[in-house]
Amino acid sequence: MRPAAVVFFLSASALLHAVVSARAPSRCQNCFPLLFDPADDPAPAVKAGGLSAPAPAGWVSEKPANRLRSHQFKLPGEKDGPGDAELIVFPESDPKTEKVFPRWKAQFVPPDGKTADDISTVSKLDGTKGATITLLDVSGTWKYRAAPFDPKSKEELREDQRVVWAVVAGSDEAAHVRLSGPKATVDKHYPVFEKWLKSLK
Repeated sequence: MRPAAVVFFLSASALLHAVVSARAPSRCQNCFPLLFDPADDPAPAVKAGGLSAPAPAGWVSEKPANRLRSHQFKLPGEKDGPGDAELIVFPESDPKTEKVFPRWKAQFVPPDGKTADDISTVSKLDGTKGATITLLDVSGTWKYRAAPFDPKSKEELREDQRVVWAVVAGSDEAAHVRLSGPKATVDKHYPVFEKWLKSLK
């Protein structure tokens, strides 16, 4: 076979192989690694009180239920457990704890012989620069309402609940952050929640 014929034969063979490969399903979908792994995408930043921090792994982002919420997450509970917890951020909120804390305490039904103060604790969270973070932690029977400021919103008594409110007061604005749900589930997620609050900057 002449050299020119050999070159033509090889070129035609390569072209035929390319056409067949394009039409046939690939036998190796992962032969070449992705340039960008979706799993490596940075977590979305969650803003609160003029500060922000990435959402921890395990927080499932959801569409906010109403316009008062800037962020909303589902925090999964254990399998066959009491249920999931919820984390919500309310931006542009009142920084005065002496005004909002009594209202939030009133959402709980204290046991006989006890007051709302007996089932709640107030503390300040240290370690965050640029903001003051004050926590209200209440456990018991929660008079839950999906829209607390709507008089038409139906009240639902939820037993064995834990709600942790955080007032994040920055230099120019404040936000309310609420972690709520079955006590066992909130207990599980609280350490990460506190760590996230301390990471705000």
